Amino acid sequence: MLNTPRAYGGMTTAPHHLASRAGARVLEQGGNALEAMVAMAATIAVVYPHMNAIGGDGFWIAHAPGSEPVGIQACGPAARMAAPEHYAEIGFTDAIPGRGGPAALTVAGTVAGWQEAMAVAGEWGGRMPLADLLADAIHYARDGTAVCASQARLTQDKLAELAGVPGFADAFLVDGAVPGEGTRQRFPALAATLQRLAEAGLDDFYRGDVARALAADLETAGSPVRLADLEAYRAQRVAPLSLAIRGARLFNMPPPTQGLASLAILGILDRLERRDTSGAGFVHDTVEATKQAFLVRNAKVVDPAFMDVEPASLLDDREIARMAAGVDRETAAPWPQPAVPGDTIWMGAVDGEGRAVSFIQSIYWEFGSGVVSPATGVLWQNRGMSFSLDPAHGNALVPGRLPFHTLNPALALFDDGRAMTYGTMGGEGQPQTQAAIFARYGWGGLGLQQAVTEPRWLLGRTWGAESTNLKLEDRFSPDTVAVLRAAGHDVELVEAFSDTMGHAGAIVRHPDGLLEGATDPRADGCVAAF
Repeated sequence: MLNTPRAYGGMTTAPHHLASRAGARVLEQGGNALEAMVAMAATIAVVYPHMNAIGGDGFWIAHAPGSEPVGIQACGPAARMAAPEHYAEIGFTDAIPGRGGPAALTVAGTVAGWQEAMAVAGEWGGRMPLADLLADAIHYARDGTAVCASQARLTQDKLAELAGVPGFADAFLVDGAVPGEGTRQRFPALAATLQRLAEAGLDDFYRGDVARALAADLETAGSPVRLADLEAYRAQRVAPLSLAIRGARLFNMPPPTQGLASLAILGILDRLERRDTSGAGFVHDTVEATKQAFLVRNAKVVDPAFMDVEPASLLDDREIARMAAGVDRETAAPWPQPAVPGDTIWMGAVDGEGRAVSFIQSIYWEFGSGVVSPATGVLWQNRGMSFSLDPAHGNALVPGRLPFHTLNPALALFDDGRAMTYGTMGGEGQPQTQAAIFARYGWGGLGLQQAVTEPRWLLGRTWGAESTNLKLEDRFSPDTVAVLRAAGHDVELVEAFSDTMGHAGAIVRHPDGLLEGATDPRADGCVAAF
């Protein structure tokens, strides 16, 4: 898939085709890009439920031509009861468990993010009723959606650790068995919840009937989250981090996300004057830049209220130069750092007025905590298990603290007037894939779809395991593989178009209004446009 779809009216891209089409329908009806994204976010939470849910977190970057981009931080804090002492009392002293009620320890920010996005959409002149935006999601939850291959596979792979988690089997098994690819799956309780939100408003998720039902079910499941935690939560508008490079300004989310690392990688490559994106040299430089950026991320990025440095200062010229100086252009640096897991979805939308949205929504691991509220059908994330129970740790568990996030949506504004919204799923793969796509399109001159389709790599985690080696799709040439191994990289080859490499996408708007889009052949998505 190398042909880049083009249009002028409006465009969406998502890792599931039904989400793309839900957003395009809104754009065709006169909605703006933010309204389209709310429809897409709701839909993909139903049709791609192993990767995201309304019981997760989300981040947005929204840009209207002639104004500075705005960020929406929709990640919830640790519950008031979620302290190391609580976990010690229930038998956890070394680490927070990854599944079950105790793993569901942070407030889900996703729906509050939709709410704030609707507020910004109104400032853009949006007037579409919420019920219209949630209609597709309600339909698919009530009438059914076809299980995709990755959901079928991951349900089977994770069943042993999830089968006994409260609510999981009832929600995700069909007639007591793992649903196969193409099986029709319905989520009636979730449909009713979405219908309730459409009628009562999104605030009901935190301060209404839905909130009360959620809080009761979470407590029963063993979660420390209580109604008071939900009632206190609201999403926040934040200023994105930015970095000027030759030819463009780049934007990404501030901490607690790893957006700083995504910007730093491209800043380092720019400082190294890397423009050729075709061979082993590009992969090597990008991997080594990633190592430098991740060292800073690992040392500094947590909840910004707990940081001892201003995040923007880590992207100033001196810091970028220092990181660039740490890159050996010939030899791989050792990389014993543990990988950071995380799976998610990224989506983009641009309307006919040029307003662009880069959006990401996640439950952290596949199926999150596994806890599904019986009354609401809401699957809850396990983002909070990334906290440490060691009070001396840089990301120690503290009630009210925001967890570290791999999530980071990206936006680029080119000096020539082009605007590019782009991103990917995939934990630590997100900054790496963002760098590959931007560089291949912005510097290497590849078509947008080709930039997404080209073979990719991943330093760090593959699905289901932690590792620190360098994984390459086997579509790279033998010469490239040989050069990288000779430079000292611990190379592992994985199959072509592997899910390991994430589900990426991008949309570019040209100054004359032309829209170009790309979707990842590794996913189940499409570009939808008119």
